[in-house]
Order: sequence, then structure tokens, then C-alpha cells
Amino acid sequence: MASNTQFSDQTDSDVQVEFDVPPQYKVLFFNDDYTTMEFVVEVLMDDFNKTFEEASAVMLEIHKSGKGVAGVYPYDIAATKARSAQNKARAQGFPLQITVEED
Repeated sequence: MASNTQFSDQTDSDVQVEFDVPPQYKVLFFNDDYTTMEFVVEVLMDDFNKTFEEASAVMLEIHKSGKGVAGVYPYDIAATKARSAQNKARAQGFPLQITVEED
């Protein structure tokens, strides 16, 4: 049986793959008068993989302007991170408000 398969001498690095980039969503934290700055920094470091310096900068943005971006992710990841952070806040008795908005 004869084969009609042709092989190219292209290497794997020559192969171009096209794919759709999923829409990105911002996780926004909102300032309030009860959630401590230390708690916000802790959550940003633990759940959003920020360094202490990055988390502190985001926390100050939240404090000064009323809101700040914790991170930008595909929807499922953004929603999961927002839910986890909000659950931690509620468990500590903080009313921290977090939303997910399309970037």
C-alpha cells in the first residue's frame, strides 16, 4: 500500500499556531472605613501574588482614590480570586467590596 503522506523538513519552531486570547477582567478592590490596610496587603500578597511593595502600592491607590486593581486575568481566574478574597474578608469581619469588570 503506497502512502501519499508528505513530510516537511520544518522544525517545531517553524510551526505557527493561532489561537484566540480570552477577554481579560480586572479585579477591583474598593475602599471602606473598616477593612484594615494590613489585611488588604496580606490578601494582595496571598491571593494575587503581589510582592510586599506591589501590594502596598495597590493598597495606597485603593485608599487614596477609592478603588484599585488587584490584577487582570481571564474571567474564571478573576472571579475565583475575587470570591476567595471576599470570603477571607467576611471571615475576618471586614466589609471589603470586590468586583470583576471587563478590562
